Amino acid sequence: MTLIIGTLNFGLMVVFCISALIIGFGASYLVWQLALKNRSRKIINEAEAEAEVIRKEKILQAKERFLQLKTEHEKLINEKNSRIGQAESRITQKEQALSQKLEETQRKKNEADAIRGNLTSQLELVEKKSEELAKLHKQQVEQLESISGFSAEEAKNHLIESLKEEAKTGAMSYVNEILDEAKMTANKEAKRIVVQTIQRVAAENAIENAVTVFHIESDEMKGRIIGREGRNIRALEAATGVEIIVDDTPEAIVLSAFDPIRREVARLALHQLVTDGRIHPARIEEMVEKTRKQVEEEILEIGKRTTIDLGIHGLHPELIRLIGKMKYRSSYGQNLLMHSREVANLCSIMAAELGLNPKLAKRAGLLHDIGKVPDDEPELPHAILGMKMAEKYKEKPEICNAIGSHHDETEMTTLIAPIVQVCDAISGARPGARREVVESYIKRLKELESLALQYPGVMKTYAIQAGRELRVIVGAEKVTDKEAEGLSFEIARKIQNEMTYPGQIKITVIRETRAVNYAK
Repeated sequence: MTLIIGTLNFGLMVVFCISALIIGFGASYLVWQLALKNRSRKIINEAEAEAEVIRKEKILQAKERFLQLKTEHEKLINEKNSRIGQAESRITQKEQALSQKLEETQRKKNEADAIRGNLTSQLELVEKKSEELAKLHKQQVEQLESISGFSAEEAKNHLIESLKEEAKTGAMSYVNEILDEAKMTANKEAKRIVVQTIQRVAAENAIENAVTVFHIESDEMKGRIIGREGRNIRALEAATGVEIIVDDTPEAIVLSAFDPIRREVARLALHQLVTDGRIHPARIEEMVEKTRKQVEEEILEIGKRTTIDLGIHGLHPELIRLIGKMKYRSSYGQNLLMHSREVANLCSIMAAELGLNPKLAKRAGLLHDIGKVPDDEPELPHAILGMKMAEKYKEKPEICNAIGSHHDETEMTTLIAPIVQVCDAISGARPGARREVVESYIKRLKELESLALQYPGVMKTYAIQAGRELRVIVGAEKVTDKEAEGLSFEIARKIQNEMTYPGQIKITVIRETRAVNYAK
């Protein structure tokens, strides 16, 4: 019995515990549901509040944007209205001007009609008067014929003859007066044009020297340029034909030669060798050859730039190259390119003053000394040579004649020719523009080189040391060592017989043999 009661009590306890658990879970669920609903309601309220804030901000931004667009629209409308108002005012002004012109035209038409009526009446009156005068004239002629005993035709012939003699005398005196006045005026006008032309062109008087100073960073480089036993400097002198003077002058080497192109080639080649640092005979010859090509390209570029600066077009490429080469030529110490540019500008100005073609005159002025440029200088005067070259490259006959006659070698056939001659004289006559000593010096050195170059087997000739030494390079396969000695003697004797020079000239004949192969 006790066991049964204990079992029942245990069962009741179990049931009570389960019921308590169920009630506890139910209560917890209800509490959780209530908390979840409260949190959801709170989140919804916060979202609604935030949405309301965002809505208000968007509305505010929309209003601001609307106001901005409205302001811009009103501004555009005001601008358009302003332009329309301006256009209307202009149209109104034009209408008023047209109305005034129409009124003026109508008024002038009325005045013209009135004048036409007056002229018609006056013409009728004139015709009546003319008829009366004709009658009177006829009566007077008849009276004169009866008094003089001459008919009208005879009297007219007699009067004409007397008037002819009187007119001839008066005309001759008048012509003489006009000629005298024209001579005075022409002389004065010519002086005015020349002076005005000179004043309108400012030119630099460039004097060509026979030396170029090459600057180096330190005197240590001089030893490398000279090379072991002087082989580098000898190779450089043989390749360029320029005398290289290395003395005690600090940080400087002097390049001496009468030909500016040779000096420029030597200067550029030496600059590249010093920059590169590899200085030896083979490298020197390679660099000199490369530099010669660069100088040729630069000459062509100078010619093109000169023609563009002066506004001259359609020149033959060879003439352009010769113009560029003028930079490295001089005329009595005056740079030939600067001289030709100055003459071109002077010719253009003077031709414009005289009513001639300034472009044609400028072209003739630029090309007038083209005969001084070629390396192979024949015996022809430079003016004739320049004229033949211009004819060869299809220049106009007026330009060819101006070139050939600017030193009176040929007859002038155009008005441009005397202009070129005068402008050439103006350019050369500027104080300090020319020095005859330099020109004669360069001419003597060129003759010295040309004389030695005439012998067979001679490949190159270089006059150095201001013409005191002549280096002659011969081909090893054409001239033997024995013949080289005889060649030196023959050149020296010919120079003694045919040339005039101060001091003495040393003739050095150089014969070199080279064997070249390539490893492939």
